[in-house]
Amino acid sequence: MNDLNARLLCGERTVDLQLPESVAILEMKPLDRLPDPESAVYSALAGPIGSPPLTEIAKGKRNACVVISDFTRPVPNRIILPPLLKTLEESGINRDEITILIATGMHRPNLGDELKYLVGREIMNTYTIVNHYCRKPEAYRKVDEIEGAPIEINNRYLDADLKILTGLIEPHFYAGFSGGRKSILPGISSFETMKFMHSYKMIDHPKVTNCILEGNPFHEYGIRVSELARPDFILNVVINRKREIAGVFAGHYDKAHLAGCDMVYEHSAVRLDQRFDMVVTSGGGYPLDATFYQISKALVCSMDILINGGTIIVACECREGIGGPEFRDIMCSVSNRREFSERYSDPKDFVIDQWCAQNLYQVVDHAGSIYVYSPSLSNDELKRMGMIKIEDVQETVNRLLPEHKQVVVIPDGPYVVGMVKD
Repeated sequence: MNDLNARLLCGERTVDLQLPESVAILEMKPLDRLPDPESAVYSALAGPIGSPPLTEIAKGKRNACVVISDFTRPVPNRIILPPLLKTLEESGINRDEITILIATGMHRPNLGDELKYLVGREIMNTYTIVNHYCRKPEAYRKVDEIEGAPIEINNRYLDADLKILTGLIEPHFYAGFSGGRKSILPGISSFETMKFMHSYKMIDHPKVTNCILEGNPFHEYGIRVSELARPDFILNVVINRKREIAGVFAGHYDKAHLAGCDMVYEHSAVRLDQRFDMVVTSGGGYPLDATFYQISKALVCSMDILINGGTIIVACECREGIGGPEFRDIMCSVSNRREFSERYSDPKDFVIDQWCAQNLYQVVDHAGSIYVYSPSLSNDELKRMGMIKIEDVQETVNRLLPEHKQVVVIPDGPYVVGMVKD
């Protein structure tokens, strides 16, 4: 008898499942939306964490650079940017002296309709907005070195009198949590800097994972780079499962961020006593599941709570296909984790997007079978990555349930993190 319902996020819709009572469902704890998020932003700017008010910091500054996340992150920019920009202008910074810098990291630039979706038409038409290009030497310069690696940051950011980071705090499978220092690294750093941060050795570290900061080298190096880049202020938010603003955290780049991380951990991390032999999950919905490149986040979350040899079922739209040409080339060049390690573990052989491929092969190596529901990906594409294409999630779940005793469903995918007590 089917007694439970679950809705897996998939693109801009859901894949609905009926499940028996024996299935566990991992969901984010309820987070109430703020009744007046715009007022909450103004209050956070005026009463920040570990920092003077933004108006005080902005006083006397000639210009400002506001860093925002790119199209792959569901940051509610249309709500948080207007109060921020208005505060800067009321503090004496002319509108034409404010630059909005898109922290693309190694992703493509956001232009046209994507830009309108990102910030809204009014901001798009009113402010100077530029994309970061990690492989254009004229776009960045070196500020220092860490372990012999150059730390190179975007020039527009470095040259600004006032440097502000914005973003979203959520679980992140490398940095522990997104937001804060991630706006700088990888957001507005050079390719050479990111080679160091996304090296085979770094990604293989056991504490480079979701919801862990202490002892996580990805996070700790991010803080060191932030200290070099010297942001003046951050404005980060936490959202609930409906993507409504539930918390606003502004002020010091580390202190305010940590306060937001505490809120996310409390509501997005689920403590577990056991691993499961089947995990049914989602890619997190649009825009996170626009490419299969981003689905590694959901798969890593699944692997972390899956027994060795267990089964994963993931629903993801992937309207833009596998991912960029570099990622596609890697996935076509090797067929398993051993081949990948032999070819890409040497830092001299580093190529863009290899870290994502590394994660995928970790999951493929750990799981017995990975079933993928994706209207946009072909059977051949998935088979080449060691995965199985399915056409019906409900039918696949029904067929596999009798073979599995401990089954969990994660409707929101990587937005919810299971933490097993080992």
